Amino acid sequence: MNAKPIITVLAGDRPVIGLEKLQEHAEFRITDIEGLEAALSGAEVLYLWDFFAEGLREVWPSADALKWIHVPAAGVDKLLFPELVESDVVVTNARGIFDRPMAEFVLGGILHVAKGFGVAGERQRRQQWESWPTTEVAGARVLVAGTGSIGRCTARLLRAVGMEVDGLGRTARTGDPDFGTVHASADFARAAGDYDYVVLAAPLTTATERMVSRTVLEAMKPSAVLINVGRGRLVDQDGLVQALRTGRLGGAVLDVFETEPLPKGHALWQLDNVLVTPHMSGDSQNWLDELAAQFESNFHAWRQGKPMANVVDKRLGFVPRDR
Repeated sequence: MNAKPIITVLAGDRPVIGLEKLQEHAEFRITDIEGLEAALSGAEVLYLWDFFAEGLREVWPSADALKWIHVPAAGVDKLLFPELVESDVVVTNARGIFDRPMAEFVLGGILHVAKGFGVAGERQRRQQWESWPTTEVAGARVLVAGTGSIGRCTARLLRAVGMEVDGLGRTARTGDPDFGTVHASADFARAAGDYDYVVLAAPLTTATERMVSRTVLEAMKPSAVLINVGRGRLVDQDGLVQALRTGRLGGAVLDVFETEPLPKGHALWQLDNVLVTPHMSGDSQNWLDELAAQFESNFHAWRQGKPMANVVDKRLGFVPRDR
């Protein structure tokens, strides 16, 4: 390993912060996607600050010294192309940083629906003093698809306000400390009809793509609400629109979509029973500082040959719980 390794940083629209403390330990190359090929040559670390960027696969042959890629996000689905998966390059992510903000976002979405805050906003703009019926969240049943750190934090928070929470994971089990009962993903359609809210917090993999199929949508209660903070492609989006339009599904809180930004004129913008937010459920006041501290800690572990945090199983597409 070089005395002073080269870290290539693929920058995005937001300023790259938190690298100041590492300046004496590494040489940084800040680049955009057009300059990535040249910036990768000789670099041992790639910091994908612009974690939505595409194009790494096209310049992969220039990654002649690469040992580690860090993604400051929870999902790595855009990154894992076959050549990287088959390589010895280690991939880490930002597991843990977004857990609490996303859990609070889910709770906020549930309260938005249960208390009719959308109705409140409309009547306020019309200066209309008229109440409406609301529902309690205590006692409502929630199924959280995704039993990783985000799903677990969400389950704990929802339980704290009196909701009954189960999970959906790769294998069925009972006695889970956060979920109690975990249903197998293969049983999604069978289980979905028992819940008032279905929350998607799963990573996008070949196994989870369109896990909310039309069959699952048809199995859900007509009054149920779908909340998606995972990835847009976890859902059959056309099937979801149809279910929402026809009243087959009660509503949806959607932070992620098949195409982002959500195109203007899309039906999801116009449905009264849908709350649309711009992929922001993990954002918080302190998230950039926390991402910087996490990368700094992992960098020093890497330099010292110690185990790094949040090593992604590239074949599974996420960080296994035992890591």
